[in-house]
Amino acid sequence: MVGIELLLSDHLLLMILILGCASFVHGLLGIGFPLLATPLIALFTDVRTAMLLLLVPTMTINIASMIRGGRWGESIGHYWPLAVFVALGSIAGTYLLVLAPQIPYKLLMAAVLLVYLNVHRMGGRLPWINRWPRVFMVLFGLLAGLLAGTVNAAIPALIIYALELQLPANAMIQVFNLCFLSGKLSQAAAFSTAGFFTFEVIRVTLPLALLALIGLSGGMVLRNRIDTHTYRRWLRYVLLIIAILLIVQYGLGRLA
Repeated sequence: MVGIELLLSDHLLLMILILGCASFVHGLLGIGFPLLATPLIALFTDVRTAMLLLLVPTMTINIASMIRGGRWGESIGHYWPLAVFVALGSIAGTYLLVLAPQIPYKLLMAAVLLVYLNVHRMGGRLPWINRWPRVFMVLFGLLAGLLAGTVNAAIPALIIYALELQLPANAMIQVFNLCFLSGKLSQAAAFSTAGFFTFEVIRVTLPLALLALIGLSGGMVLRNRIDTHTYRRWLRYVLLIIAILLIVQYGLGRLA
């Protein structure tokens, strides 16, 4: 795919910086790679191309994050159905992106980031999730998948669900990445059916996956040594800046 190769060639250093930083944060916090990388790459291309560029690197990071920590029976063994519903929602969201690219996804992505920034304020206000956890597993799984398919950011819905169930940190990270992987596999299938995700795209983006693994490894090494709360606070500041930039960019585009 010449367009993607040309994009990588024109913005190579910027891509290395974005993927390195986003994968490092993911290694440190267990989440954050597509949430950070997608809107940053979307600043110099469209959302669909950004998602195609990140498919292989994101799936690689998800697998590595799931493997770390062990004790999969306590996390994946209990919450694997959530990943199924994320996959179904992701298929619907991806087809929506393919069939309706004119929808203001950047503005929607900014809204998703702002929701994520306020997730911690919503904790404890949704007692009905604990009352009917299976019902809301379906609802939050589908919502997360829809967000993953359209704006590449399933994490806000998953975080709300996991926080209300008070999952342990390691279990949260493994479940999150299982859901991310499930959604990405479905997204890859949908993009492939539409003719966008090809072997050429895989070939071009495979080096990006290797770069992402390096950043991920660095973050994992520091995960137990650095105050994660501080990095979560920094991450919220970064996301707020990105959300503001996307809103401004959308507004300028409407005025043009």
